[in-house]
Amino acid sequence: MKIPSTTLLLLSSALGAVEAFGAGLKTAALSSSTSLYAEVPLTRRSWLQSSSSVVLGSAIASASTPQVAFAKTATDASSLDPDLPKDAIKSYLQYRYSLQLAADYYIFDLQNMVADTDEYGLVSELVRATNARGGQGQPSRIERDYVNPMRIMGLSMPPEYADDIRDAQFAFERAMSKLNKATAGIKRDLSIEIDKNAVPDAKAAWEEGRVALNSFFTILNNATGLKDELTLIPPPGPTQLAQYGRSIRRYNEFMKKTKLCQNRGGPALSQAWGQLMVSGYLQDSCGVEPMDQYFFQ
Repeated sequence: MKIPSTTLLLLSSALGAVEAFGAGLKTAALSSSTSLYAEVPLTRRSWLQSSSSVVLGSAIASASTPQVAFAKTATDASSLDPDLPKDAIKSYLQYRYSLQLAADYYIFDLQNMVADTDEYGLVSELVRATNARGGQGQPSRIERDYVNPMRIMGLSMPPEYADDIRDAQFAFERAMSKLNKATAGIKRDLSIEIDKNAVPDAKAAWEEGRVALNSFFTILNNATGLKDELTLIPPPGPTQLAQYGRSIRRYNEFMKKTKLCQNRGGPALSQAWGQLMVSGYLQDSCGVEPMDQYFFQ
């Protein structure tokens, strides 16, 4: 009796699954797949067994070599404008991931913080450097994540871009100074009268910083020839997150796992995590999403 090929394929898949689980995933060698095409008589049983081994073997092979799909086109040094100096290419590739993460923080977290006076103590800490004996203080988060990369990129870029980068950097620093002034002295559970202009002034400073950061990103996108690689922050409004296009869910998950990983090492290792993230240590040991996947979403 001749059995339709579609029926045989369905039967082979079912039989393969049953036999795999029953025998502890003991399948025939993939070389037996040649029996599918051999011009010799086969019993229905032997045909199903050989087919099931091929189906299961292919599934295992596919699972062991996952393919990562990026929403954006992944780029490397060869994708950048070849006329850029080597130092500019090196600096851009070094800082582009952390700069986009900083922009994500700016829109997903800081924007909400400037609207809530209970968060103003944390906002003030963002722009405050920590002092220590012997001049070994640590820079503020704003300095580390935003201003310092701007400064380095400005020094490495050609003159036609460097001046504009410095202008964007200084504009951003002025905005953060205004933000610090608007939120200074206001903390959660601190019984003081809050100036009625505190929240409007903080929001205005955030907006001023957004414009400066977007200007910096636009300059880099033009300089590298990668017009849309660094995502700009849209103005506040009901469609802001949709226009931004980057996932707040992935951001929250990324930051949560990174924080948990940092806590494993304790305060003594807190200053080393940026380098560990770049090296891939966080991804391998803590299950944090790889930076290239997170960046090219």
